[in-house]
Amino acid sequence: MDNRISELICTRLSHDIVGNVGAVANAVELLEEGDMDFLDDIKSILKTSSGVLSARLKFFRMAFGLGNTNIADTENLKSVISSYLATVGGKTPPYADFATINPCHARAIMLLVMSVADILIRGGKISINSNSTQTFVSVDADARIASDKFSQMMNALQNGAAEVGADMAPILYLQEVCRHQGLKLSCSTNPCLCFILE
Repeated sequence: MDNRISELICTRLSHDIVGNVGAVANAVELLEEGDMDFLDDIKSILKTSSGVLSARLKFFRMAFGLGNTNIADTENLKSVISSYLATVGGKTPPYADFATINPCHARAIMLLVMSVADILIRGGKISINSNSTQTFVSVDADARIASDKFSQMMNALQNGAAEVGADMAPILYLQEVCRHQGLKLSCSTNPCLCFILE
């Protein structure tokens, strides 16, 4: 894999966990100060931040890690994807609707879900469906998509890692996964945004 893509992945994953690590550190600092007036706030911060960290780290390990047998377990895969999506998008996170999942496409599906979630504005449904040879990851026709981020994604797919930021790391790694597995990735925007793996 290209060193540039490795750097972008490390930067992206660090960015996605550092805020909640900081929140946990702040809560611990408040505990050490011993001011019990903030105890309920501290509990809330620790519960929320630890939940986000746990969901994201499980997702990242399965999507980017090596030798993870859990990735072939479709029920576990659905749970990890759903938990991850609940941590993005603020008060209105996107959510996944699962039909059939081809376990051979599991890592690619995770990377597509992460990439699609990045370009959605205020929620939206991400539908995942596979048959024996293809997997479709699509969004509803009425979902709001950030056009600038979508353009950056398409640019990353066409031109590689040279001129993009860490937010494009999942789609770039997806290309590497597709090459390694002999998969073809295509994209359709009519009638809705849909990525096809075959």
